[in-house]
Amino acid sequence: MNLKSKMTLCMGLVCLFFVCALGVALQGMQAAKNQFQGFLEQDQALLMTATNMYAQGLQMGQALRNVVLDPANKTGHKNLEDAGTAFKEHSTAALELARGNPAILPMFEKVAELRNKQATLQAKVATLAKEDQAAAITTLNKEETPVWREMRTPLLEFIKQKNAEVKETKVAVVESTHRMLLISISLGVFAVLVGGGIAIWLARNVMHQLGGEPDYAAKTAHRIASGDFSANIETAPGDKRSLLYEIKRIQDHLAAMVQQIRAGTDTIALASQEIASGNLDLSNRTEEQAGSLGRTASSMNQITATVKQNADNARQANGLAASASEVAIKGGDVVDEVVKTMSSINDSSRKIVDIIGVIDGIAFQTNILALNAAVEAARAGEQGRGFAVVASEVRNLAQRSAAAAREIKGLIDDSVQKVDTGSRLVDQAGTTMQEIVNSVKRVTDIMAEISHASQEQTAGIEQVNIAIGQMDQVTQQNAALVEQAAAAAASMQDESANLAQVVSRFKL
Repeated sequence: MNLKSKMTLCMGLVCLFFVCALGVALQGMQAAKNQFQGFLEQDQALLMTATNMYAQGLQMGQALRNVVLDPANKTGHKNLEDAGTAFKEHSTAALELARGNPAILPMFEKVAELRNKQATLQAKVATLAKEDQAAAITTLNKEETPVWREMRTPLLEFIKQKNAEVKETKVAVVESTHRMLLISISLGVFAVLVGGGIAIWLARNVMHQLGGEPDYAAKTAHRIASGDFSANIETAPGDKRSLLYEIKRIQDHLAAMVQQIRAGTDTIALASQEIASGNLDLSNRTEEQAGSLGRTASSMNQITATVKQNADNARQANGLAASASEVAIKGGDVVDEVVKTMSSINDSSRKIVDIIGVIDGIAFQTNILALNAAVEAARAGEQGRGFAVVASEVRNLAQRSAAAAREIKGLIDDSVQKVDTGSRLVDQAGTTMQEIVNSVKRVTDIMAEISHASQEQTAGIEQVNIAIGQMDQVTQQNAALVEQAAAAAASMQDESANLAQVVSRFKL
């Protein structure tokens, strides 16, 4: 159970005893109050009512005698009437109060009945007083006064009895109050004794838990709070659970912790200095790297522009190579047509040679026939002279035709040879054109590959340029971070110095 629970329990017990004492006292006082209040509400009220009735009865007797002595005195009549009215009121109140008490109710009912009879006799006496004073006095003494005495006797007995009961009630209330006072005082003394015992036990228990005087514990805690760990805390032998013992352990642990903090502070200060120096070197190198990256980025921009220009030139060369390829292909097609045409001409020339050969044979035969005709014309003599002339002309014509045919044949042979030579050259030109076409195609493919490679190279260089830009940004960010790290290292160095200053306040 902790100290708070113990103190709460002890205070609760003390308060319980005091509450019990107060409850007993209050109960006794309440009982006395109820008893006295019942007395005031019933008995005292009846006593006062009966006393008032008796007093008003005396008042009525005195007023009636004044009326008999001086019937013309209105004051006497008024006093008699007022006393009668007051008696009736008190009688009515007494009947109301006595309705719950069958022992006294008949007495008040009898008094009320006698009062009615007395009122009649008083009215008779007042009337006789005006006419015959002697008769009025006789009626007063012999009739009215006995009725009043009959009324007075129970009232006086009741008043006497109630006065005795009042004395008894007062004595009972005083005794009850005195008894409750003694009980309350006894319980109070008992509560004080119990509270004192609990206080002594609680003080010993608190001292045992504290391990010493509270003032000593407070001074020790204040000394530790001020940073002085050098004092030796004294505890009782075998004490392992008191507050002072725990404070002593706290002091030992704090002293060891402060020593570790001091060592760590020195290490942090040295490390922060090294970090600051390293950050300064890193900042310088980062700035140099940022400058190199800037120059590299500028060079890469120039290379990118050059590669883009090469790519454009490659695309243009690829276009020209494609155009040349198309022209070469068309030239190859034309050469093929020329080769075909030369082959046709060669074939036609050979046919012409054959035809000229036929013509030459015909001319040779014609010459032979003309020669034979001339021989036959010579044999015919004069008759054949004209035929001889024609034959001679035919022979000449055949010879000229044969000569022309030979010349044409020579020319045709020469043309055929030239055509053959041209055909061979055209064939070689066609082969060369095909090779040119193939070479142009290969050049076109190579230029296309060069153009594609230039485009890829351009894209790669652009990516490299972007990467270099990003590296430049990262380098700048690194430079900023290095500056922040340098500032943080400087701040850590200052904080370590402040920490060392704070730790130096502790006394070990």
